[in-house]
Amino acid sequence: MQPTKLKTMKTKIQIKSVWGNILFEYESENNSVKETIIEALKSGADLRRANLSGADLSDADLIRANLSDANLSGADLRRADLRRADLIRANLSGADLSGADLSDADLIRANLSDANLSGADLRRADLR
Repeated sequence: MQPTKLKTMKTKIQIKSVWGNILFEYESENNSVKETIIEALKSGADLRRANLSGADLSDADLIRANLSDANLSGADLRRADLRRADLIRANLSGADLSGADLSDADLIRANLSDANLSGADLRRADLR
């Protein structure tokens, strides 16, 4: 009996802006929003104003990510590394930021209403 070759499926995920235009797209096997975001950051894609509402970005390495004006409402950012991230005017309402590292992050005018910040590291974060 010969082994059966399993057909692998590639999945393309698009990151869109809050206005609906495509900011970045990535295709790979077993792709996820988290993997696509990480690839976008590696490639230097501009993710300002990205619509990441409800995205699972738990444990993601988002160091120095520019997510200003991004919609991250309801996103899962548990234990995410957001050190020195630009989150100016980002919508983080209802996001789970428990255990996230937000040290030195720029959160000026960010919407943190109903966000879970338990255990988050906010040292030197700009919360104006």
